Amino acid sequence: MSPDHYLVPYPQRGSLLGDEELDALAEVVKSDLPLSGGVYRETFEQRFRDLIGTRHALSVTSGTVALSLAINLLDLRAGDEVIVTPQTYKATIQPLLDLPVNVRFCDVDPNTLNADPASIESLITRRTRAILIVHYGGLPADMDEIMRIARAHDIRVIEDCAHALGSVYRGRRPGALADIGCFSFHSSKNITTLGEGGMVTVNDDEWGNRLDRMRSNDSDAVFVRSPRRIGERDGARPWMLHAGNSYTHSCLEVRYSGTNATLPEPSAAVGIAQLGRLDRLVKRRRETAERISAVLARFPFARLIPEPPDVLNAYHLYTFFLDPSAGLDRDLIVERLAERGVQFQLRYFPLHLLPEWRARGHRLGECPVAEQMWFQQQINVPCQPSLSEEQVNTLLDSLDAVLTEAASSGSALASQ
Repeated sequence: MSPDHYLVPYPQRGSLLGDEELDALAEVVKSDLPLSGGVYRETFEQRFRDLIGTRHALSVTSGTVALSLAINLLDLRAGDEVIVTPQTYKATIQPLLDLPVNVRFCDVDPNTLNADPASIESLITRRTRAILIVHYGGLPADMDEIMRIARAHDIRVIEDCAHALGSVYRGRRPGALADIGCFSFHSSKNITTLGEGGMVTVNDDEWGNRLDRMRSNDSDAVFVRSPRRIGERDGARPWMLHAGNSYTHSCLEVRYSGTNATLPEPSAAVGIAQLGRLDRLVKRRRETAERISAVLARFPFARLIPEPPDVLNAYHLYTFFLDPSAGLDRDLIVERLAERGVQFQLRYFPLHLLPEWRARGHRLGECPVAEQMWFQQQINVPCQPSLSEEQVNTLLDSLDAVLTEAASSGSALASQ
């Protein structure tokens, strides 16, 4: 069925947009300021740095671009190994398809679907250069343990924070917990910059400078002062703005060609307004999640993802699991919920089983926990702030009715 036929369609927007965003857009359009690389982008990035707690936050055109630039910072070479999680959207590791590196999939923690630190550690070799993790659904991964392992082996860590804006981990924010943080402002995320957008966060000043080059039309290169000026004139003139370095520098090495990934000023202006809403948006998600949990708690075979006392889950996704000992058919339960008008999207198909990764030698059985959770136990329930009160009530009533049916003896929802 199309989303229009559902009583509770899976929301296509993860945030709310209104007068604040319209006012921000009107301000940009009516001004005579540049529409690229101006004061709105600078303000958005400054406020993001203040929120996350990093020295640098550089906005780009998408979360996928953010991840690509972050991976390029690592200067990976042929034969290097990168450990990644299979339980995420394909964009997290997609840039690695273009590199001559060996990708190793760790398994996940069955309680959280985040990367299992023990599995990560078991895969480390002398060639391991990086670890890519995701804070699944908005619940921060076990970052203290992951960073302990990484530091012991001199390995860099990239955290994909696409789900985790608004989350808190032991008093700190995702995006400041590892070497590099990447955020997405896609339409489905916790805030949006008009449908697409991303951010990269780092503390290292050299990396901040390189990121700034890579997201612009400058190359990410190693420059030194030229031993002599090039040309007859002594240095660049103001009207040579876009070629000034050619008069004063020599290039020793080009690491990355650079690209035009500058977040436009209208998008940045909306991002500023959305950051102002973030606490309210997360509060709404958490209120809906609490109500869903209250319904699920009545059914012993429904297992919830725990939230440690020193962690705050932003609930980009609400996920629960069916206890395998109950003998229930996950797919039939989701179908029954859909018949009642609730649209579901199960996120995410294990990445190592996608065709592009099977083409590189990955196979079923490589991550048995992730596979079992996705194919048999995992259910994602809508909890976006755009759900109306009526839609939330319909969702809760449907969950209660279908799970009550599942709990009855001889239920048609049992596995055959």
